[in-house]
Amino acid sequence: MSIINKLLGPKPEYSEKIEILGVEEYKKAVNNNDVQLVDVRTPREFRGGHIARAVNIDYFRGADFEKAFEKMDRNKPVYLYCRSGNRSLKAARKLVSMGFEKVYDLQGGILKWK
Repeated sequence: MSIINKLLGPKPEYSEKIEILGVEEYKKAVNNNDVQLVDVRTPREFRGGHIARAVNIDYFRGADFEKAFEKMDRNKPVYLYCRSGNRSLKAARKLVSMGFEKVYDLQGGILKWK
């Protein structure tokens, strides 16, 4: 559990399955080629630059968003990011409600990635 999660106090029900990682910890994790790495920004944002090996699944696509994740392994961790961390946290909550067991979110989004 990250220090931030500890400092924020009581955790909502979904947070056992969602962990927000700082940039360095996230980078170490996604350097493993065997991760489900997803950019939840729009295709236009994605074309403007993204993390290597990420797939683009636009959070704002509603049913298409859910369909895309139905093809993924719910027991394997999913690493999400967006521009600032807001959309990806919403997406993480959605994934947990869909049955995903562990979701990691990049704190501060791609704006913090260097």
